[in-house]
Amino acid sequence: MNTPGYVAAVVAKAEAGGIHGAELAALRRRLRQLGEQDAGLLPSAALEPLADLPCVDELPQPSPGQARDVLDRLVIVKLNGGLGTSMGLSGPKSLLEIKPGVSFLDVLARQVLALRERHRVRLPLVLMNSALTRDACLAALRRYGDLSVPGVPPDFLQGREPKIRAADFQPVRWPADPELEWCPPGHGDIYPALAESGTLDALLGAGLRYAFVSNSDNLGALADVRIAAWLAAEQVPFALEAVRGTPADRKGGHLACYQDRLVLRETAQVPDGDASFTDFERWRWYNTNNIWVDLRALQNLRAADPAAPDLPLIVNRKTVDPLDPESTPVIQLESAMGAAIGSIPGARAVCVPRSRFAPVKSTDDLLLVRSDAYQLTRDGQMRAAFDGQEPVVTLDEDYYRLLPDFERRFPAGPPSLRGCRQFVVDGDVTFGADVVAVGEARVTGPRHVPDGEVLGH
Repeated sequence: MNTPGYVAAVVAKAEAGGIHGAELAALRRRLRQLGEQDAGLLPSAALEPLADLPCVDELPQPSPGQARDVLDRLVIVKLNGGLGTSMGLSGPKSLLEIKPGVSFLDVLARQVLALRERHRVRLPLVLMNSALTRDACLAALRRYGDLSVPGVPPDFLQGREPKIRAADFQPVRWPADPELEWCPPGHGDIYPALAESGTLDALLGAGLRYAFVSNSDNLGALADVRIAAWLAAEQVPFALEAVRGTPADRKGGHLACYQDRLVLRETAQVPDGDASFTDFERWRWYNTNNIWVDLRALQNLRAADPAAPDLPLIVNRKTVDPLDPESTPVIQLESAMGAAIGSIPGARAVCVPRSRFAPVKSTDDLLLVRSDAYQLTRDGQMRAAFDGQEPVVTLDEDYYRLLPDFERRFPAGPPSLRGCRQFVVDGDVTFGADVVAVGEARVTGPRHVPDGEVLGH
């Protein structure tokens, strides 16, 4: 097979930038995939819907001894490389306050410490950081002096790769800010990053066998001992948590069957004109980005192939300066960690409740978790305080998408939403203290909502 000419140029830049070993092997694979016809696309016509999945509530409850045994061999890994730029943040998203004086990282630390105390286990917490999140986040966790575990590194760094010009697939140059010539390769990078950083060997050397991996902004992703025990008892090398689809599932990814195996299809893998991606009744099962990995099985895979697991390509089209739509069009070669379900023999999926999939991706989500619709317990669990379905929040993007604008319009904090089904804000509206939204509440600006007003009907 002939190697496309652009591969040498991209690999040369990567090597000059310090990329080698497992990270370089994974990049070479993505570059090879880029040269294939219909690179990174999974059309609906090639897929079949997935039948029923086993549900976590059907899994056996382990005995206290079994729970302690498996949890003492488990490590919690949180994807923590994001800056929350979509919300206008310039620092680590996980340090964003979600309740007064409490950040995402504070909640994660509470969750881990509570599970340790309950089951009398080690249960280390390890972050996959970026260079921009590492120092601040590790400093924040040092407040929890009993969080570190001897022999286990507190974090490892995600990889990076050159951005590629969309016009000719050559490495892009951007002298105005050379750092913008680089990008992360998606969260599928966790596998080469674990290996190349030495973290995989360190975890196995410390007697840890399993990893539960999830996003740091998903506060519902607590380690479930039933899944951990099932993984160990059934010798499952990889498991992905999925939820039943709803009309809200318009992004992310869904599971399907492709050539008699499970695959995960992400939004970026849908061809233009293929409108079926949001047909949640057809595809049914949607990815939570909560995964479970047998670390020994991963090590064995990588011994046979340094680029393993073999993940499908995701072609992400952007501009070299994400804040300048007129800057050079580029493509970023990415992969999704959940896509390993299609390449690891014996991989499984398990159905979990929606409560395990509660990421904060927008100021809509942030307003909801900051409100009284959710209560934060001492052990770090976000418990619903509303009756029935979760309130739906829709804020006008022109005025609320960026965090500084959002904060300025809720100077006294969020309104009460626990008795609300739908909260919609159109236009420029500021809110006073002790505002209450009930039922269906819609506010249109420009307007100031005074202290104590009750909105809705």
